Amino acid sequence: MPSSTSSFDFVRPIPEQSWRGILLTVVLVTAVAAVGWEIRARALGYAPTLNDTTDLWAQRREAVRPDSLVIVGDSRPHFDLDLDVLEQGLGRRPIQLARDGSCAYPVLADLANDESFHGTIICSLVPGMMIAPGGPLMANSEEILKRYHHWTLAQRSGHELGMLLEERIAFLKEGELDLDGLLAKIPLPPRAGTGHPPSPPYFGSLDRERRERMIDQCAQPGWLQDRIKHGWPALMTPPPAPSYVPKDVFLANMGKAVEQRFHDIAAAVAKLRARGGKLVFVRFPMGGDLKKLEDLGTPRAGIWTRILKDSGAPGIYFEDYPELSSFTPPEWSHLSAPDSVVFTQRLVPHLKQALAK
Repeated sequence: MPSSTSSFDFVRPIPEQSWRGILLTVVLVTAVAAVGWEIRARALGYAPTLNDTTDLWAQRREAVRPDSLVIVGDSRPHFDLDLDVLEQGLGRRPIQLARDGSCAYPVLADLANDESFHGTIICSLVPGMMIAPGGPLMANSEEILKRYHHWTLAQRSGHELGMLLEERIAFLKEGELDLDGLLAKIPLPPRAGTGHPPSPPYFGSLDRERRERMIDQCAQPGWLQDRIKHGWPALMTPPPAPSYVPKDVFLANMGKAVEQRFHDIAAAVAKLRARGGKLVFVRFPMGGDLKKLEDLGTPRAGIWTRILKDSGAPGIYFEDYPELSSFTPPEWSHLSAPDSVVFTQRLVPHLKQALAK
């Protein structure tokens, strides 16, 4: 009995076209567009530099050995410490694990929980950032730790290829010249209760050891320096309490979270020191209105003093030493590349003394 359906072969006709010519046209248009965008990016002040990705951080974390000298914290030790000078002064090449806009505690705890690690930690202590119980500061630290602990072979391979391109192409600046970064620059009025302060614009270059240096354009007075200065107050001011939680309940919960952080920091330091490891907290220079804001919101007699007391760890506060307090951060929060070298040279003797205790 014949089937009620019939089968037939369908061949989709391919139009006669000059496919080689089309391919050549596409390649030429893409190349011209890429070159044009690269020229535009460099005209705007961008230069080839590595992006501070989670992959780059994970790669440096993998370089940590049991007796390594490690830098932990926020953007200040990222900009302010020169790795060459530290190596000359302390006898070991430091591994840079500080990350911009992050809370230092999760990385400190990760190293303390690493039973194989008994080295030395130079930890930046920005009081308001160190005790942050949640939010973007904690998320930034948790993100890099997650990458390190779950780093795949595909991610490693992509990272190596990405570095080769980033070191040569300026428009690959992540977070500013990608689609998300460009969309974020569209001047739209914020809606009430939404949005967050914009991150500082590009003002530093990064190498494969994650040594960050302020670019000359930011070190000199001008629109870039002013823009960064005016952005710090919004970034460093804690968000308001949520309207859906009674104020007294919110303050009580925050107080408990802060107390727990004090306890956790002390426990992490004790765990590290029990294995023969060493740690020194450092308060790096800041200036201008930003210093006034930090001194008012987190005075030295508060969080800084409490952490040093509870942990028993030594601390170096830049204002205690004329040779460290004489630096003026151009945009109030970080040192210029030349100043970072001199600052590190002056800091080394104090680090030696603190770590000898």
